Amino acid sequence: MTNSDLISIITPFKNSSQFLNDCLKSIINQSYKKWELIIIDDYSIDDSFHKVYSISQNEKRIKLYKNEGEQGIINCLRLGLTKCSGNYITRMDSDDIMHKNKLKELYNLLKIKGKGYISTSKVEYFSKKGVGDGYRKYENWLNKMMEDNDNFNQIFKECVIPSPNWLLHKDDLIACGAFDSNIYPEDYDLVFRLYKNKIKTIASENVLHLWRDYPMRTSRNHSNYADNSFIDLKLKYFVELSYDINKTLVIWGAGRRGKLVAKKLCAYKIDFVWVCNNPNKIDQVIYNKQLKNVEHLNQLNNYQTIITVANDKSQLLINNFFKSKGLIKMKDYYFFC
Repeated sequence: MTNSDLISIITPFKNSSQFLNDCLKSIINQSYKKWELIIIDDYSIDDSFHKVYSISQNEKRIKLYKNEGEQGIINCLRLGLTKCSGNYITRMDSDDIMHKNKLKELYNLLKIKGKGYISTSKVEYFSKKGVGDGYRKYENWLNKMMEDNDNFNQIFKECVIPSPNWLLHKDDLIACGAFDSNIYPEDYDLVFRLYKNKIKTIASENVLHLWRDYPMRTSRNHSNYADNSFIDLKLKYFVELSYDINKTLVIWGAGRRGKLVAKKLCAYKIDFVWVCNNPNKIDQVIYNKQLKNVEHLNQLNNYQTIITVANDKSQLLINNFFKSKGLIKMKDYYFFC
């Protein structure tokens, strides 16, 4: 086996004993055989380490390590990357399942395009107790982007590439800062850095990753994955990559997200105009800003808008409104939810 076609899979785990058999079985049974699994125990207190150790005795492609630094997924990913021998890198969550052709399809897609691309695919959530409406909506949104190859055009709405469902040339990963950043959510931060470095997406329309949902899932419970962190991250990269100081900045929406964005912009000391179409909020003063009717936009000649309205029908109307004015998404207006 040469490193040129070897896929290195990095998998941190913590107290995931009940799911590890399914996860590891799905990796071992991959139709693409040129892989190594770099799997890192993040201070588990159940029998997860011993379970992986036992399986690894019969599968030499599984390489087991312990996180001996600060607890957390970022340190595990950093350690994992130092142990990778492959030219291609991917992540895998210890509670999920790979479709048997996942590595093969992602590799073939990336092989066609070469460097400068990240390959990904459709996903499917599963749960013994049934998948909630929010997760199913996210799944449908992700999968529609895979069909349209529209991922980075929606990057300010939500993480547009699932953290355990991508493949990337090692050189591209390192060029984008790999796991050097301390910012959470770490997967969303990496996607923004891929976007910053003009990495393009190529997606399979097949479901190649099965995403387990359960009550103790990290994204449900850890403070690093709270909505507040997402807003911080979005605004950081908006200011860095998209904000045009020569345009008037507008916030559209005065709900919880709108207020949070307004508060953060005040902290950045960035001036803005605040509009909404809720008659009960128009003319209110919040954070020393008076909310104005959306018709106020007709008085502005050169502006950028952050939209914090989450309702799908309202978003469609807002999108049509801006299109009618000849404005361009991801240049003149940005959906933040």
